[in-house]
Amino acid sequence: MGRQKIEVCNVSKKFGDSVVLDKVSLELNGGKIYGIVGYNGSGKTVLFKCICGFYRTDKGAIKINGQVMHKDIDILKGAGIIIEEPGYIRNFSGIKNLECLYRICNKPNRKYLKTVMTKVGLNPNSRKPVCHYSLGMRQRLAIAQATMENQEILILDEPMNGLDKRSVSDMRNFFEELKEQGKLILLASHNKDDIELLCDEVYEMDMGRLSRLR
Repeated sequence: MGRQKIEVCNVSKKFGDSVVLDKVSLELNGGKIYGIVGYNGSGKTVLFKCICGFYRTDKGAIKINGQVMHKDIDILKGAGIIIEEPGYIRNFSGIKNLECLYRICNKPNRKYLKTVMTKVGLNPNSRKPVCHYSLGMRQRLAIAQATMENQEILILDEPMNGLDKRSVSDMRNFFEELKEQGKLILLASHNKDDIELLCDEVYEMDMGRLSRLR
């Protein structure tokens, strides 16, 4: 598959009288990690949801490999997405949750899913239900879910949330590996080190407006 490309073209979005995105433009290409920083409520998550097709833009356009969102396509496909906490079946184990989601589009493959869980630092043989997972464990499971189908695009809103220092280091290395594979990775983080160490390009969202920092 060729390198992925996302184009955000002069996009604006309002909720009532509140302008959440104000003429935002951004170009993203495979093989790079892009960072978005900004305070809570600045518009980062709304931008991510617009890119995924969860919200319609009021003005401007979003193009995925040249296809216009909500014209040529209805939703971002072939993407791993972490936006807010996934809706897990809370009394199922981590591996059981991944199996249920994986088999929607794939043949059952527990052996493969065990390697995915191990990659993000979870014990695939644990029978502990997700409702007893810590915040960090749920976050690692979300990363496993977002990457388990070898998605070419990753949209990650605060992917390191709740992870301890060692897990953060492991996940940074993992994301670097995915970048080297040609994945397009867009992430938001409040952790300056995540942004400095991982991102090829960094943008700031402030009151709905996007500006490039580096």
